[in-house]
Amino acid sequence: MKLATVKLGSSEEAAIVTRQGVVALRTLNQALDMSWSTDLMSLLVLGELDRLSAWYRDEGEERLLGLEALPLRDAVYGPLYRNPRKIWGIGANYSEKAGEMKVTPPDAEPICFMKPDTSLIGPGDLIRLPQGAGRITAEAELGLVIGKACKSISPEEARDVVAGLVPTLDMTAQDIHARNPRFLGRSKCFDTFFSFGPHLVTLDEVEELEALKVQTALNGQVTHEGTVSSMIYNPWFIVSYFSQMMTLLPGDIIMTGTPGSIDIHEGDEAECRISGFDGLINPVQLEIP
Repeated sequence: MKLATVKLGSSEEAAIVTRQGVVALRTLNQALDMSWSTDLMSLLVLGELDRLSAWYRDEGEERLLGLEALPLRDAVYGPLYRNPRKIWGIGANYSEKAGEMKVTPPDAEPICFMKPDTSLIGPGDLIRLPQGAGRITAEAELGLVIGKACKSISPEEARDVVAGLVPTLDMTAQDIHARNPRFLGRSKCFDTFFSFGPHLVTLDEVEELEALKVQTALNGQVTHEGTVSSMIYNPWFIVSYFSQMMTLLPGDIIMTGTPGSIDIHEGDEAECRISGFDGLINPVQLEIP
């Protein structure tokens, strides 16, 4: 199942993406006398997503075909939700990328950082380049969305707590980071420096996670790519790793590293492409003081 948040007038509402179009959960509730939450964060926090996904597999996919749907070409997506409790990232997690950076041998712990929810934007929203911040890069990454609260779980248990996968873009002020490696968090915390969407794809839609290809693209041209199988730390290890430090909560987002970053400038379009997913594209503009 593919879920999204669509802009309908002045509101943003959870919807299911079908072959025929996008069906808002509010429409589903009214037509079929159901009572699903109509925003995606509530679906996660209230534990409804597993039941909705099971209904969709058993009968829902066919029943949705007869309901009013917004044509795919007309859908305007917002961020899946706006206030996750945590946004985590992993650095230098692809073997080739780590080799280029000369960091993080495979037997060491991963580089990690957090981003504030004020950095969050959605598909089509502007990435705003801060005045005076210098060189800025965009990095495409596979994102994991946590669906169940967990603490100190094993990698083998991690799949059961992940609600789904999402394309993400992570922006970095490289000149700030270059001044001192301890400035990693500072270099990534600016407004609009994290984008995710357009769809949350549940795990049952992904036949082979390790075969997924992640690509960083700029202005329609792929600049870097890698498969999940070339990660130093695989997604299930990453979820387990963070759960050893803190309780993970529904809606928490974990970026799993990038195959490569690209410099961005005003007028560019940065993109995350993941095989089998709709792309995440954000235009770039200088921040107005």
